[in-house]
Amino acid sequence: MIFMDSRLSESVIGIIIGSAEGAFLQVTVFVGAVLLLFGYINFRSHGELIRTIQERKQWQPVIGAFLGLTPGCGGAIFIMPLYLKGSVTFGAVVATLIATAGDSAFVVISKLPLHFVVISLLSLLAAILTGYVVDYYGVGESLIRAREQKSEEELEEMHQKVDHMLQNVECAAITGGQSDLITHIGHEEGDEVDLILHHTIKGHQRLDTLGYWVTHKGSGLYWAFITIGLVLGTMLLFQVDVNQLRIPKLVTAIGVTGTAFSIVLMVMGEKFLADDTLEEAELKLMSLKETLIHNAQETAFVGTWVFVAYLLYGIVIFLMGEGDYARGEVLAQSLMTSAGLAAVVVGVLIGLIPGCGPQIIFVTLFVKGWLPFSALVANAISQDGDALFPLIAMDKKSALWATAITTIPALLVGLFLYYLEVHWIGDALKVAVDRLVTMFFG
Repeated sequence: MIFMDSRLSESVIGIIIGSAEGAFLQVTVFVGAVLLLFGYINFRSHGELIRTIQERKQWQPVIGAFLGLTPGCGGAIFIMPLYLKGSVTFGAVVATLIATAGDSAFVVISKLPLHFVVISLLSLLAAILTGYVVDYYGVGESLIRAREQKSEEELEEMHQKVDHMLQNVECAAITGGQSDLITHIGHEEGDEVDLILHHTIKGHQRLDTLGYWVTHKGSGLYWAFITIGLVLGTMLLFQVDVNQLRIPKLVTAIGVTGTAFSIVLMVMGEKFLADDTLEEAELKLMSLKETLIHNAQETAFVGTWVFVAYLLYGIVIFLMGEGDYARGEVLAQSLMTSAGLAAVVVGVLIGLIPGCGPQIIFVTLFVKGWLPFSALVANAISQDGDALFPLIAMDKKSALWATAITTIPALLVGLFLYYLEVHWIGDALKVAVDRLVTMFFG
């Protein structure tokens, strides 16, 4: 019994270490690289995109869909205040939410870039069509009319009572004392959006906390780990023997330390289901340094959830195989293959959960080969990422309608793709394989 407990403990520890190493070197480091690229693009271009969507009313579902398509949640988050201000249609909001795949997009890009292109095209088409249908029937107009609007006097009185100290100090630090006002996107200082998204809900960490110090001072060191991990991860990707580096257990040490660092940053940043707020998204556009700091937190958030997915996968496989990992993988893949249609429905239902954490787990399971492609697409269309949180805070009824509407194309597209996978793509692959066998072996 003691011997069996010892073996079990060693196996569990091995799964934990392997999951931490794999999550960091196979996914997190590549997510960090992609996040840096898109973070810089967002820093340079988001203001222009927001102005464009405000000025071109007839193209708003199209532009909203493209904004949602950008990996992460920043583009989608910026659309929500515009709706409350009446600058964009509800169809644009719905199109944005359908197109966004949140932070799970970074996992797909880093592991399966071709799949990301196909998912993006399908999501874009579904988003634009649904957005225009929603606007045609005027769903959003009735929702806005039903909202109780506050007068300018009420807003001004409320604005004077709120605490601006945290935001003022942070903005003054970013601008070198030139301004103590945040650069708002799609709304103004003192309006209803400002009161809700900058003062009512959690927008940014307090400057006098340990969490703020760790996330802001530790981001540089974290990017250094990401850089080293990216080099090792690329070497492993190209099957380079890293043992030639003559540093014992280097890969394991970097992988495990990197994942541990990711968990610390996520916990210190108090980000568990969602990792981006409107206030932080606006701060990133004010400063490239803030972009690097908050993108480090976003990378850590994704990396932590990928580790959770890897760990769950490893434990489930171990238990299903009763200690035989290979047997467990065969049983798990057989089970998931037989539940293909149910996987599509589950993907849609998980997409209803606000935030990116559960979505990252779902996408990681697809990367591991547990889910059909149709389930991944259904989840990508259904999920709203972090963008739903500001909409919930501003207008719960609109958020509920938006969630319900995005579920419809997710289910339709997912079921259609599943039908193709089973009845057409599967048969086409079988014919192609049969022809190859006949060609080479008679």
